[in-house]
Amino acid sequence: MFASANLDHKVDKETYRREEAELREQLLQAQTELTASGRFPVLVVVGGVDGGGKGETVNTLLEWLDPRRVQVHAFDEASAEESERPAMWRYWSALPPKGTLGVFFGGWPTEAIVERATGERSVAAFEARIGDMMRFERMLTEEGVLLLKFWFHLTKKQQKRRLTELSEDPDTAWRVTRQDWKDYEHFDAFESASEHFLRRTSTGAAPWFVIPGADARHRNLKFGRTLLASLRERLDQTLAPVPDDSPELLEPDAVNVLTALPPAEPLDERAYEEALEHWQGRLALACRHKRFHRRGLVVVFEGLDAAGKGGAIRRVTQALDARHYQVVPVAAPTDEERAQPYLWRFWRHLPRRGQVLLFDRSWYGRVLVERVEGFCAERDWMRAYGEINDFECDLVAHGYVVVKFWLQITPDEQLRRFREREKVKWKQFKLTPDDWRNRDKARAYEAAVCDMIDRTSTSEAPWVPLAANDKNATRIAVLKTLVERVEAALDL
Repeated sequence: MFASANLDHKVDKETYRREEAELREQLLQAQTELTASGRFPVLVVVGGVDGGGKGETVNTLLEWLDPRRVQVHAFDEASAEESERPAMWRYWSALPPKGTLGVFFGGWPTEAIVERATGERSVAAFEARIGDMMRFERMLTEEGVLLLKFWFHLTKKQQKRRLTELSEDPDTAWRVTRQDWKDYEHFDAFESASEHFLRRTSTGAAPWFVIPGADARHRNLKFGRTLLASLRERLDQTLAPVPDDSPELLEPDAVNVLTALPPAEPLDERAYEEALEHWQGRLALACRHKRFHRRGLVVVFEGLDAAGKGGAIRRVTQALDARHYQVVPVAAPTDEERAQPYLWRFWRHLPRRGQVLLFDRSWYGRVLVERVEGFCAERDWMRAYGEINDFECDLVAHGYVVVKFWLQITPDEQLRRFREREKVKWKQFKLTPDDWRNRDKARAYEAAVCDMIDRTSTSEAPWVPLAANDKNATRIAVLKTLVERVEAALDL
């Protein structure tokens, strides 16, 4: 992939001065259109050989563009906060919103390549990492991100000359570190790993562009022209109209994971209080155990309206230290959240190690309400199953215990609870027009829930469906499940 980049590319000053002015004007116009349309974000990933001109080129780009609408992030060694979350969290959190351009220095490609070149990551682990990154990049592009990846290349001879020149100039010597020279010793391994990585991860939706880094003028023009051409192509695309009709839903089977749920044995108040004290006590001890400080707990509560999610969550939080948990209620996305991939608003809440995070509704809205109500296209909710599975697999791999509850009540019990909410003043806020509208689409939601459980109940993060007509029994079942899962993870 580096044959052309190894050639001696040069641009004279006069040619550069002439072409820079025109390129700068066109890039600024494209950026203005991007901001005005707000249709998509642009993410520029910059990697390559030390001394290849990455920093200088991005600085030039910031001179050409309106820097207020460009977000630049440099990713070096993970901070303490970042290392306590999944490896991709720091990239998820820094994604640019629609209408803006983001630049990532280094990022996930550089991290994986360096680890392979220095022998920190085996061939098998390197290939597995490549697969993870390709899935992540596919998700970004499917969400509308214009993802452009630039690799700044130097030959070994060019890199040595470049590092020497920078080191000998008092004004630039600070830019060359001992680590740069140490990395130079691994140049051959680095080049081999990077070539393999670029070849495997350059796709039609997220291609790699190799930029020869030896000549600054040629480097700037090639980078700018490539960025402009890709941005211009996306801006000039005509958007296809979004159909207004909701997707047609198949009727659920008569016997399915919901209708086959056995009814829970009712608990009287005395038995409930005794069980509540027992399981809350065990949960409190498990979440305070020294081994839990190296883990974390992420709990998802989904279910029919009025199924008791809020009551179950309160019984869980009563057992926890208020400083170590967070409850995230999920409603319709805000304008800020709509400007990002749909998983972004959940990524940013991920807790540090030793913390508990509870979602009152979650990312499964994409395959439930958005599917049933037609808020997204079929291709979007269909691909969401795989993206959700990848996301949850990342959480488990990082050490989180992931527990997902679906609370199911019968139509008669739901109606009874709705009527009760109408009568009791302090419960009236819980009942909304959406609850009645959702009830009218019960069969459609049942089909969506069955698909959801079938497609996203994995060995890493299985679903726990609960018959929830009896609130006391449901709350105890939730606590018991959490205790068993956490204790098993901690080997208690």
